[in-house]
Amino acid sequence: MYVPRAFAVDDVPILHQQMLATPLPVLVTHASQGLIASHVPLLLNPDEGPYGTLYGHLARANPHCKALAEGVENLVIFAGEQAYISPSFYPSKAEHGKAVPTWNYLAVHAYGTAEVFDDAERLLALVSRLSNKHEADRSDPWSVSDAPADYIDSMLKAIVGFRLPITRLDGKRKLSQNRDATDQAGVRKGLLANSNPQDHALAHLMAKE
Repeated sequence: MYVPRAFAVDDVPILHQQMLATPLPVLVTHASQGLIASHVPLLLNPDEGPYGTLYGHLARANPHCKALAEGVENLVIFAGEQAYISPSFYPSKAEHGKAVPTWNYLAVHAYGTAEVFDDAERLLALVSRLSNKHEADRSDPWSVSDAPADYIDSMLKAIVGFRLPITRLDGKRKLSQNRDATDQAGVRKGLLANSNPQDHALAHLMAKE
């Protein structure tokens, strides 16, 4: 990912916040059969290793399992808020017209090689933690133990887990830091005038920077 210094984020806890806020990142592997990508929910253990460790699982029938087992480097993309930035948002455009469209966005790229596993006990712990995470805000949360044990056992046989220690993190927060304060205010105003909730979220992030 191209990251100009003005947009770079090096603070690991801030990068972890973005990763935790991205429910469905993209796992990309360049294996012997070429590039392969899967959209997969992941767990992050921020205290395991210098940059944290990711855990997830894939369907056993997914060829991505074989790709992970090859021991090649993987890229996991955590995309955050994003919005189109119109040149008309910049007050400076009225003065000199020197403005072009761009895009503001947040993104984190995590790299590392993976260890795959299919031990039933380890898989059960993983899927239980994933379910608990995503059910936590529900008034009547579902848990793995709600399903019949023999059914869960059969489901576990159909998946493969993986552990991915992160060896490198790239973070980017492109929030008009390269514009002056007047243009930044114009961007926030322009985004808040739109109806898209993502535009509003990005405007509020800009105000906090």
